[in-house]
Amino acid sequence: MGFGELLGYGLAIVVVIAILKTARIVPQRAAFVVERLGKYSKTLSAGFHILVPFIDKVAYKLNLKETAIDVASQICITSDNIAVEIDGVLYLQVVDPANAAYGIEDYQYATTQLAQTTLRSVIGKIQLDQTFEERETINGKVVDALDEAAKPWGVKVLRYEISNIKPPPSVQDALEKQMRAERERRAVVAESEGEKEAKINVSLGERAEIINISEAEKQKQINEAEGKAKEIMLLAEATARGLERIAVAINQPGGENAVNLRIAEQYVKEFGRLADETNTLILPAELSNIGGAVAGLQKILQQGQTKN
Repeated sequence: MGFGELLGYGLAIVVVIAILKTARIVPQRAAFVVERLGKYSKTLSAGFHILVPFIDKVAYKLNLKETAIDVASQICITSDNIAVEIDGVLYLQVVDPANAAYGIEDYQYATTQLAQTTLRSVIGKIQLDQTFEERETINGKVVDALDEAAKPWGVKVLRYEISNIKPPPSVQDALEKQMRAERERRAVVAESEGEKEAKINVSLGERAEIINISEAEKQKQINEAEGKAKEIMLLAEATARGLERIAVAINQPGGENAVNLRIAEQYVKEFGRLADETNTLILPAELSNIGGAVAGLQKILQQGQTKN
């Protein structure tokens, strides 16, 4: 193999290396930071790019997707001096590749450390009970602090979520007892409320029953009174009509004789009943003169008709 052939092979290798060095394909949701002679030159977005051989160099390859980072568990002291172990998950995204490359050595490590520091500060201002009740508030405060601090790094902090909150075993036992007592109290209250409601329903039912009975009795008395009144009215009307007919009959021819006969019959009948019902019999002085008694009664009737 001659010198010319070796030189040809060498040039071919150099061309291949140059092509590999100059041609760059950037994937979607990624960014390449290019340095020219050791100095920042530009940022390559997704697509095909050509660099200057041996002058331009891809210094950093950054992922622009949202990234989830585990924040290691740590001991935090609450405002009531209770040590709790808390861990979480941090979600962030690179929005400025150049700042992420040159603003800090390792932005992921920096944000996780800052998240732990901020979390300790937030937990130190609240009591233990609030750590369970106000998770969203705690997460929001951590995100606000981290996002403000990470702006120079070209990083956007999207979310922070607390995964676990572990109080000491003694405190956990006390909390369980408290929760158990609270559940028992609620059960007692619920039972008493049920009994109270049942008694109220029973009393309302009895009251409604008494009212219904009284209303029925009232209506019964009203109906009986109306019936009696109607009966008396009908009897009075019938008596009045009978008396009117008797009066008309007396004024008819032979009516007076009929009245005399009827009076005599009633006189004898009642006198006989008097004798049957009592042991002592009182005889009128004019017993033999029944006609005189009848005439006297007739005279009384005639005087009544004259007054009418």
